Amino acid sequence: MPPMTGTGDISYRTAGFVCAELLKRAQPLLAVSRLGQNKPIPKNSGDTIKFRGYEALDTSPKVLIEGVTPTASKPTFRDVVAKLEQYGDYIEITDKLSDTIEDPVWGEFTDILGEQSGIMLERVVINKLLAGTNVFFSGSTGGVAATSRNGVNEPLTLTLQRRATRALKRQLASPITSVVSASANFSTFPISPSYIAVGHTDIEADVRSLPGFVPVEKYGSYKPMDGEIGSVESVRYVCTTLLEPWLDAGAAPAAGTEVESNEGACADVYPLLFFGKNAFAVTPFAAQKGKGNSPVSVMVLNPNNPRGGDPLGQRGSLGWKAYRTSEILYDMWMARVEVAVTKL
Repeated sequence: MPPMTGTGDISYRTAGFVCAELLKRAQPLLAVSRLGQNKPIPKNSGDTIKFRGYEALDTSPKVLIEGVTPTASKPTFRDVVAKLEQYGDYIEITDKLSDTIEDPVWGEFTDILGEQSGIMLERVVINKLLAGTNVFFSGSTGGVAATSRNGVNEPLTLTLQRRATRALKRQLASPITSVVSASANFSTFPISPSYIAVGHTDIEADVRSLPGFVPVEKYGSYKPMDGEIGSVESVRYVCTTLLEPWLDAGAAPAAGTEVESNEGACADVYPLLFFGKNAFAVTPFAAQKGKGNSPVSVMVLNPNNPRGGDPLGQRGSLGWKAYRTSEILYDMWMARVEVAVTKL
């Protein structure tokens, strides 16, 4: 049996209020998920989705000869298949709690469930994207540039950013022009064309130190995204606590350079994800008609209602569940830059 919530933890509110408040807390945490294609799977349509991508056609000049039908080009494609998994959690409450306690912490209780759902679903996406193979490393040892994670020992530089964006441009990765809004219905809003980089909040100081950094306060008419701190050249930077470092995974810092290190000898290594348009997809379960716009289901069972396994109605619960998966569609339209962080 799961642990029961003790007296003083929660009081009863309506399920509708719970749903709205939980989603309001969860959606702003999806810093990475909102940058991908959003392809919900309709109910009763299976638990897999297939993304089909067509390769570019040959662009060599093809001279036409009068009266002669040219050979047709044959498009080639590749399929990426994603399978949904179900996630969720709940907390039980007792009838005694419902009968004897009336306090205002229900909102706080809903907040922590909303935060949990947002973080859990975001981690599903991040874990997929960290497997990307287009990787750049900061730092050098003995004059030799780092070629793997265990060689990383310097913070982000403008040169390293330019290496990443040059690679994206070389592969014809388009700038992102819209992102999923921080709401429950997965609508989008337009942004100025740009590549978007997402990293841990610890990286913020180093980003702000880059030459040409423009803070969001100076964007003018441009609308910043949740968590966005500013831009450098063609890249807009967003920070989240969920892109956590690999502790002590780098090299010893260069002489005169102080970087964050868990044990003090080797640099902690932080992933910084750069995205072009349609680099990856996020697939939730589509909402049911008449059930609201959110693919996250909120489940409320009130105490004092007898039901199977609880004939006296001694227990109730509040929880959530959702389907989610993510897949990289075009590995070369995203990049992972691994950096150290300046010690403050």
